Formats: sequence, C-alpha cells, structure tokens
Amino acid sequence: MDFKNLLKVAINASIRGGETIMKVYSSDFQVEKKSDDSPLTIADKNCHDIIEHFLKKTELPILSEEGASIKFSERKNWDYFWLVDPLDGTKEFIKRNGEFTVNIALIFKGKPIMGVIFVPVKQHLYFAMQDLGSYKIVYKSLVKNLDDLVLRSEKLPIKNNRTNYVIVGSRSHMSKETELFFEEKKKIYENVELLSVGSSLKLCMVAEGRADAYPRYAPTMEWDTAAGHAIAKYAGYSVLKFLSNNELSYNKKELLNPWFLVSKQ
Repeated sequence: MDFKNLLKVAINASIRGGETIMKVYSSDFQVEKKSDDSPLTIADKNCHDIIEHFLKKTELPILSEEGASIKFSERKNWDYFWLVDPLDGTKEFIKRNGEFTVNIALIFKGKPIMGVIFVPVKQHLYFAMQDLGSYKIVYKSLVKNLDDLVLRSEKLPIKNNRTNYVIVGSRSHMSKETELFFEEKKKIYENVELLSVGSSLKLCMVAEGRADAYPRYAPTMEWDTAAGHAIAKYAGYSVLKFLSNNELSYNKKELLNPWFLVSKQ
C-alpha cells in the first residue's frame, strides 16, 4: 500500500473540503438539527461530499459523521478504513470564531496510523503518519509532492521556552473531573494555565507543545478524535483511556469514545 500517496490524497481532500466550508462560512447559512439535537449546516454536507469524492479513489472504506450509518456487522471486518469528520466544531462554525477543523484519519486494525487536520480560517495544516512523524504548515494549495511538503513543514512538537503548565479544555464542555484535574496540577506546578479551545485543535495544541495536557472527561465520538490522536501520537504524546494505560481504539461497535487524557508519554 502506498501510504505516502494516501496521505497526499487525504491532505488534498481536507484542503478542498476546507475551501467549500469557507464558501458557506462567508454566506448567510441556515442551521438544521440532527436527530440527537446537535447542529448541522450545509457546510458539513458539502465538505463530506468533497472528501468522499477524493477518498473513494483509494478504494478503502469510509466512515464519516455525515455519511450513511454502516452496521457493525459490515465494518468489523475492515482492516483499513478512513474515519472522517468533515466539520469538527459545528458550534464554533456557527459562532464564527474560526475554531473548527476538517478531520481525516486512516485507521488500521483499530489504531490511527495517519491523520490530517485542516483549519480553514487560518489555513493551518497538520498532518501525521506512522514512521514519518507529525508536522504543521500554513498551506492552501493542493499537494503535488509530499516529500517537498514535509521539508517545508515544522516538525512537531515545536520547541518553546514555556515555564508554565498548560491544560487545554473544551470551550463547550467543562466537567467537574476536568476542574479536579486542573486543581491537582496546581499542587504540582507553580504556574498552571487553563486554555479553552474548540474542536480537534485541542489535540493539535498538545502535539505542537503549546499545551501539556488535554483531559477529555466528557463525551466524544470516534471521528472527533482519530485524526488528532494520530497527530498527537506521532509527535510523541499518548492518548489514553481515563485512569488507564490503554490507548483509545477505533471501529468499536459503539462509536462513542470513553473519557481520555492526552499528555506526554
């Protein structure tokens, strides 16, 4: 399997998907409600269609938040598959605060081996792959040569001179357990800062080295975390189940993630 080509396809899918999101972002769009009462816009749907168009050429199965629901009896036999969230942070999109992303991951036997996150407003591209590492670049064109892109990108984590301990949390979800985690770290570190950020950007911030930990003690779905999991993992961070040394896994019968903590391995 040509993994470099698969990564290039995923990056280009995310960039084209981001472009279609921005067309809606600058318009007077309508907001619908899904069956679980979560918001949905035409940007979610349009981006899904673009990504599906790109990824179908790889002939690997696709599991997307906005795609048709696929029974576990079918997908449990998948070795490789794409796990996609066309627009992660729909609430942030609706608020127009820019903190939303396009997430594409390649899963192999329950583990993320490749991840791409594109931030349409800032045109920040994060990408990672097993045996390659994790990278970040400001980018908006389609990729023709992956090796050239890697050479031009910053390898994660990016060195910094921070002396504070930074915890990144959700702008929309703050549980009592997260507050307790924050209080416990204050007993250990002199200067502890809590940053609130939307979407999969939280995982990217840890991968970059801009944050030290992301405790997620609230619900998420597999497509919310898979791409960011890969980016954090191949930057040298762990994504472990709550109070466990076991890594998050994917393609479970129930697609709801357990609570987890992203931190240094």
